[in-house]
Amino acid sequence: MPARWALTRYQQTISAALASDFANLRSWFNVRQTMINTVRNGILAGGNWLLDHTKIIDVYPAQDALANILAETSSNGGGPYNLLKDLARLRVPFPLAAVGLVGDDAAGAYIRKDCHAHGIDTHLLYVTKEAPTSYTDVMMVKSTGRRTFFHQRGANAFLDASHFDLAQSEARIFHLGYLLLLDRLDQPDPVHGTVAAAVLHRAQESGFRTSVDLVSEDSDRFPKIVLPALRYCDYCIMNEFEAERTTRVAIVRDGKIDLRAVRTAAHKLLAAGVREWVVIHFSSGAVAVGSGGRELVQASVDIPQERIAGTLGAGDAFAAGLLAGLHEAVPMNVALDYGVCVAAASLTHPTSSDGVEALPECLHLAEEFGYRQL
Repeated sequence: MPARWALTRYQQTISAALASDFANLRSWFNVRQTMINTVRNGILAGGNWLLDHTKIIDVYPAQDALANILAETSSNGGGPYNLLKDLARLRVPFPLAAVGLVGDDAAGAYIRKDCHAHGIDTHLLYVTKEAPTSYTDVMMVKSTGRRTFFHQRGANAFLDASHFDLAQSEARIFHLGYLLLLDRLDQPDPVHGTVAAAVLHRAQESGFRTSVDLVSEDSDRFPKIVLPALRYCDYCIMNEFEAERTTRVAIVRDGKIDLRAVRTAAHKLLAAGVREWVVIHFSSGAVAVGSGGRELVQASVDIPQERIAGTLGAGDAFAAGLLAGLHEAVPMNVALDYGVCVAAASLTHPTSSDGVEALPECLHLAEEFGYRQL
């Protein structure tokens, strides 16, 4: 494993005394990584696989009115696809693998080919003739970056627990997303609450660290679908909207993030069963609360408005940076820094992942532009 990659930010967080003795630090890090890697290695991500068809428009119209399409792109979409492609572009030093369902069509073939090009194992990315590959039409207003999604559930609606043959994987982390957008996995389970919760329980029993992400659905289903899964979750990652809907804690007040409310919501999510960390992210930063009671706040990178090409996939990019750090056993404050820097990089391109570069380049954005005020 390239030491430079893993230690880029870590060296900035240790004490001056330890930093002065790099040989001791390197020895400690190599021993720690050897101990971890003898057990499991890599990230397995499952759930929604789709293509995003993004239209940049001049204004979001009222019903029956007209808007002009200024530009359009097609790219990867869905939590696991975005996350794994971001990790590949970060050049992480561990294996990446996919679980999911695509249609027997050109879009499905494109997704599998794209995964192969980025070194993502697809032996658990199945093909079905029951439905076409899922896609989302994304309408993004050029002046604000605000997005509206029109989603075709497609093959993702047929993804079931039987597709998650976890015995075939030796990955360290199993990431599942998006809850609330996986028809069969969101169904009730008599023992675990939902089918997704049962899959996560099986993953933990198999030795995985588990991670979940949600979709920002405008509904009241969050407690029923999300809370059962949290009992079998090591890392819970969600944005402020999803945290509000799940916990019923008002986080956004007068258009601003209430950090005290974010902490309250995070503690409620921990109390619901999350084993290690709850991380709630938002445009100006993120808050992490650990099972031991530790609370961390990280501001986002202060990217100039003229450098922002789109916000599509920024949440998944944050999750990719965060999980990259957690996989490599860096402290949570460093993992949060990875998260906000990778999210910042994603903002520089209208697609979900094409703005993400190797980790040192993402981290350089913080050095170049600094952090926002929280």
